[in-house]
Amino acid sequence: MKKRSTVSGRATMKNLGLDERNQRDGARIYHDLDEVMASPIGEWRRPWWVSWVDEPTMEVDWEGMERFDATKIQQVSWRRYVGEEKAKQLNREREEKFKQWILDNKPGYTLRDRALDISYGQSGSVPVTFLGTWANTISETKEEGHFYTRDVTVSRLHDPARPRPLSPEELGIPRYEGRPEENSRMIRAALRHFGASQVGFVELDERHRKLIYAVDALDGKRLEFEGVDKAYETEDKRVIPEKARWVIVFSLQMSEELIKRRSGLAPTAFSSSASGSAYGRARNIMDRLQTFLHVLGYQGLMGMWFNGLGIAPALGVMAGLGEMSRLNRMISPEYGPLQRIFKVVTDLPLAPTKPIDAGILRFCKTCKVCAEKCPAGTLSLETEPFWEPVGPWNNPGHRTWYENSTFCRTWWSVSTAGCSTCFAVCPFSKKDRSFMHRIVKATISKNPFATGLVNGFITKMDGVFGYQRQRDLEAWWRLDMPPHGINDTKRTLLE
Repeated sequence: MKKRSTVSGRATMKNLGLDERNQRDGARIYHDLDEVMASPIGEWRRPWWVSWVDEPTMEVDWEGMERFDATKIQQVSWRRYVGEEKAKQLNREREEKFKQWILDNKPGYTLRDRALDISYGQSGSVPVTFLGTWANTISETKEEGHFYTRDVTVSRLHDPARPRPLSPEELGIPRYEGRPEENSRMIRAALRHFGASQVGFVELDERHRKLIYAVDALDGKRLEFEGVDKAYETEDKRVIPEKARWVIVFSLQMSEELIKRRSGLAPTAFSSSASGSAYGRARNIMDRLQTFLHVLGYQGLMGMWFNGLGIAPALGVMAGLGEMSRLNRMISPEYGPLQRIFKVVTDLPLAPTKPIDAGILRFCKTCKVCAEKCPAGTLSLETEPFWEPVGPWNNPGHRTWYENSTFCRTWWSVSTAGCSTCFAVCPFSKKDRSFMHRIVKATISKNPFATGLVNGFITKMDGVFGYQRQRDLEAWWRLDMPPHGINDTKRTLLE
């Protein structure tokens, strides 16, 4: 039986990304992994009214479900769904409006507004790779440290100025060993330190493997499971080892102040930059997570883009981060839909977290605000969720409110910005600072009569108190905003 390797020391913590250089001002500095696991950020404390359940509130037909070909999603196949000529026309019109609205100094679409959006979405992030940015580097060494090396010959994706982390195998030392419960706490603590909002875990049994794509969206490579020791990729496939049986699922909160700055029902560069910020931060966090796992002696496998590898909302639901909703996306009891979900497959044994019941799906049956306010008519107004998909971009096998993704993607071209109106108007999209908000959420979750009239009344009051109202666009530039535009009071209370 292998002894547990206690990983400690300044060099090790530096290589794991937990040293003082990666700390925020005033944050705690950890000296070893035992301190990391013992810290409050390793715990996951949910509101008292959130119940852990064995099966998600969304009904799933695991027998009928198959692994999905991600090249069918609207981000990849939109041109095929609307037609090549229509797509060209919409893109021409988008480019014309993009320039003209800057010249017109149209609020929400000015040059500085666009610069904010573009700076988030197209720069400042590490490359996204399946195995890790440093994984395929073969080189000689010109400088060595205790747990890292600098490379003379580097791959295209590797930064020559950045130390390449070494694994325990390369160092000739035992890898880290811990019980699944300890490992889960450790990963949650590390990810919270890196900047994640919530962290859960899914074990890839026969059912949950169906949530890993059969074909990856970005380049059409097959995703296959094989009985190999190490993951690898070729020109036509990416291979996940059979022993990589766990998925780390985490979310990143988005800025409410940005997401709710719309022009009528149309999105603006502000709301678009809220999503871009989350994706940009996530790439850096996933890179740190891959490095963290590598240094401990384990594999961390990542999608080739933010929507790759597996179905993020479904994995988030199975990990207990939230419930499926009318959006056909996950809503969290703490952050509502104002978050993005990311996932990494690993062979580090983890204790899976259960789905939850917070009354969200039941609430969505009577609250139809997102569907009523959707400028593209993307979302369903049906009271009950249904089994029949709307189009090939939907993955069948679960009972939900399937959306028309081509309408949504077309609206992006019409409005010149990625739309998030449904996120902005959702009653769960609040800072949650008022005690009344917590009372309402508890009522939705635990009151057996919180259906029909009660939930309808709550939805109506959400509009009466102005939560669905758009916010002044130009005023954002005068606000004294916290980092990333997020004032995470929940995290402060926990720590």
